[in-house]
Amino acid sequence: MTTNKIYNFGAGPACLPQEVLNQIKADIPDWYDGMSVMELSHRLPVFMELTQTIEADLRQLLEIPNDFAVLFMHGGARTQFAAVPLNLLQGAKTADYLVTGIWSSLAYDEAKKYTNAHCVASGESNQFTQIPQSEEWVFTETSPYLHYTDNETIQGVEFHHVPKCEGKWLVSDMTSNILTKPISFENYGAIYASAQKNLGIAGITVVIVRKELLGKTHAFTPSMLDYTVYEKSHSLYNTPPMFCWYVLGLMLKWTKTLGSCEDIASTCREKANLIYDVIDNSGFYTSPIYKAHRSRMNIPFCLPTEELEQLFLQKANEHGLKQLKGHKLVGGCRASIYNAMPVEGVIALRDFMKSFENTYG
Repeated sequence: MTTNKIYNFGAGPACLPQEVLNQIKADIPDWYDGMSVMELSHRLPVFMELTQTIEADLRQLLEIPNDFAVLFMHGGARTQFAAVPLNLLQGAKTADYLVTGIWSSLAYDEAKKYTNAHCVASGESNQFTQIPQSEEWVFTETSPYLHYTDNETIQGVEFHHVPKCEGKWLVSDMTSNILTKPISFENYGAIYASAQKNLGIAGITVVIVRKELLGKTHAFTPSMLDYTVYEKSHSLYNTPPMFCWYVLGLMLKWTKTLGSCEDIASTCREKANLIYDVIDNSGFYTSPIYKAHRSRMNIPFCLPTEELEQLFLQKANEHGLKQLKGHKLVGGCRASIYNAMPVEGVIALRDFMKSFENTYG
């Protein structure tokens, strides 16, 4: 049996809310004065007002303190892997990195180009199926920050508590779980998130950085990676990705309809538990991830054989459950359930998983 309802479980670019897609469709031919947003000058007052509204909405949703600058930068999180050490080393020669999956590993490797990057701890020996215990972490004395990835989309591990590091700022890649829980900014120097999960479409990255850390950029930092340049130019140093910024604005307006970040966090737990309950009460599906560190956003799971996994993906696709194939580096299956994935979609996947197990288990 097939269904006409499509649910996209892709890890990124990820699904967008239907309300946002409908608004995009309506706006494309005439967003302002007979012109598409993709045709306008970024210097027009109407677009300047949009950028200000977007920043205000993001500040409201995350309750960002006034002593943080909010920047909207080109590229994705990978660009920030270089921008972070160039902007935040503050003259130090060493930077601490916590490696819990592919993305934090890539950030660590990129930092090696600019400093003596130090691995505080790594989960690689356990195939990144759990976050190393804090008792195992070894810091340097001179690093001004600890970088970590709050949610690893490929492995499916997530921090459910803020890491502790005395005397250092936290710097976090929150690309895949920003706007899914409250953030206490007290210990953070910077947070960054590219947009293709909960913030819209690929091509724009939000950087939230403590203002006191600005102005100490490495001398060789390209202007397009310089946080201070972006702060002074209100993120309009050159022509921005207009359409990406516009979609970000729609996503923030839509996210505000979901309630507070506490409300969203509750919904995220509810959705994730629907799938984890199937896995944990099954002799058919398995999760490779240590329970205490399971992601609410990205749920990897395996079936008994590769042949069954291929059949599962085929049948799921026929039922309108799309993009459930696991990342090529780890295999298996993966369901990504960001804010735009409705509870109804997760229920549809849960029911299909049960039905498939009853038939082939």
